[in-house]
Amino acid sequence: MVISELIAGIFKPAAKLVDELHTSTEEKLKAKGHLLDVQAAAMQKVFDYEKSALEGQHSIIASEAQSDHWLVSAWRPITMLTFLTLAVGDSLGLLATPLRDEAWMLLQLGLGGYVVGRSGEKIAKVMKG
Repeated sequence: MVISELIAGIFKPAAKLVDELHTSTEEKLKAKGHLLDVQAAAMQKVFDYEKSALEGQHSIIASEAQSDHWLVSAWRPITMLTFLTLAVGDSLGLLATPLRDEAWMLLQLGLGGYVVGRSGEKIAKVMKG
């Protein structure tokens, strides 16, 4: 579930409750407006957190990529190439035992983090220059 849907789901019962209030239309609209303001503030906090987390990931990956030691800068690509080789081998039925679901999840997370990190690095260069 997307976090924005989760937050909207939290506020939906409150909005329904406002609709059922025995008050004027103007007061209902004012209450709904306030609820939307609170929901928007909660969404902004989530987006700020996500941005901060991505910036942290970018910083780590950029530091690793710029390292003078070859192993520090190469461990992620080596790991992903290893998992990619295993995935191809599994897909072609070349492995003695099939990969477990956890290995596929790890591959997805690793590739996703690597792609996001590299994209963030490229975006940062464009924004800087």
